[in-house]
Amino acid sequence: MKNLRYLAKGKRGVVYTTTYRNKKVAIKKKNPDSEAIGRIQHEANMLKLLNKANIGPKFISHKENELIYVFVEGEFIIDFIEKNSKTNILKVLNDIFKQMFTLDKLGLNKEEMHHPLKHILVHKNKPVMIDFERTHYTIKPKNVTQFCQFMMSTKKLLDSKNIKINKKEIMSLAQTYKNKRTLENFNNILRLLNNKSI
Repeated sequence: MKNLRYLAKGKRGVVYTTTYRNKKVAIKKKNPDSEAIGRIQHEANMLKLLNKANIGPKFISHKENELIYVFVEGEFIIDFIEKNSKTNILKVLNDIFKQMFTLDKLGLNKEEMHHPLKHILVHKNKPVMIDFERTHYTIKPKNVTQFCQFMMSTKKLLDSKNIKINKKEIMSLAQTYKNKRTLENFNNILRLLNNKSI
């Protein structure tokens, strides 16, 4: 592919953008300074799996040390919350929580959900998670509980949008869910998110 444009650099990868088959795509290459092995292959495997659950950017292809997926338009989650209405914010937060629950059910942990500032993009009220190179299988996934922690870390901002959530209540529900990751316990978190919003 020609006309690569540099986008961002992380510890393990460097991301470029270009046009492929009339679509804007992201190309993630291994950071030459990284000693990590097999991260591009791993992320490709994760994307192919998660796309089946409508999670993550659409996978296109990969080869050794290079992953190609459809570029995700949008703004980072905090920027979205700052600029949008209570109705739109709640729609997006509910969607994110449901994606977190899906990850938990799959036994996958994404690792960054307590601080996902650069891991969730929102476009037309649709959140898309990116960057799955650290995602791994575990018997105790904690995506939902980590996102509850994120909610509390942004409480002041959410309050300013008239989305008021009691910290003790949500952390209590998160602990109950952590002990038993059932649909009922998950739905109790969603009820608090939606019913306690004034």
